[in-house]
Amino acid sequence: MNKAALIDVLAERLGTGKAEAEKMLNTLVEVITDTIKNGDEVTITGFGSFSVRERKGRIGVNPRNLSQQITIPPVRVPKFKAGKSLKESVR
Repeated sequence: MNKAALIDVLAERLGTGKAEAEKMLNTLVEVITDTIKNGDEVTITGFGSFSVRERKGRIGVNPRNLSQQITIPPVRVPKFKAGKSLKESVR
């Protein structure tokens, strides 16, 4: 399901227009993004939690020159951990 299809389903289930459903979805994504960007965690009970973790730096291989090693710096990446209810409903 892509974003447009999700907006259609939200609008139908909430009994609102697509513009209102899109605004709600965009706001939710924006709030989650801003919160985890600041280093905090967003937990939706029964669904899961969003956070940021740091992937450690490492030594890798240059794909253009396989004999050359390169240093890959540490980077912050978003993380999602599914909640118990979500895990059970998928099984």
